[in-house]
Amino acid sequence: MAVTGTKGGGMDEQAREQALLTALTTEHFVLQTSRSATIAESVGRATVFLTMLSAALIGLGFVSTSGQLLKPYLGAVVPTLVITGLFTFGRLVQTMVENELDLQRIQRIRAYYHRQFAGEHDFFADAVLDGDLQRAEWAAVGNRPSRWQLLLTTGAMVGAVNALLIGLAATLLTGLTGGSPKLAVAVGVAVALVAFGAQVAYIQRASISLG
Repeated sequence: MAVTGTKGGGMDEQAREQALLTALTTEHFVLQTSRSATIAESVGRATVFLTMLSAALIGLGFVSTSGQLLKPYLGAVVPTLVITGLFTFGRLVQTMVENELDLQRIQRIRAYYHRQFAGEHDFFADAVLDGDLQRAEWAAVGNRPSRWQLLLTTGAMVGAVNALLIGLAATLLTGLTGGSPKLAVAVGVAVALVAFGAQVAYIQRASISLG
């Protein structure tokens, strides 16, 4: 009777390769599912936040003709939107990092496919760019490594909205404390730019795709 395996019941090389391929195929599927989940969560959270913002703007239209209601309304709504926006931004950055990590792991698996099975073909070739995992990750989505690409993320979009809201809050506070309209606008613009820059810097520090 033929015996498969080595002494002591160990797996032979072919069986080991087959088991590894099965495990990698399963892991590839799990990682792709995880990426889909992070994307869906990002879209959902951004949608909820922007829906809140839209509802707040609609409400502003109703109270804008009443001086007695306008200030209390803005005092209640603007801080709520800022806090919600910052929490949303924080989670969007987390999902971005999770997505990057999943993609890097997928590219490592695809690199294995290329080395083991592609032969003279160029299948999965984008996963083995001189062994540079970060370049391979960017190649998988058709881009080159660049910090500017992070401005196109959902987190950066919500960060821009947050910056506008924070700038608006600064403008209102400056006006309420007796500042002139020009001063209030200048302060609001400056605060908004600083807030946006801080959030972009946070995204860049958190990203694992830029080294």
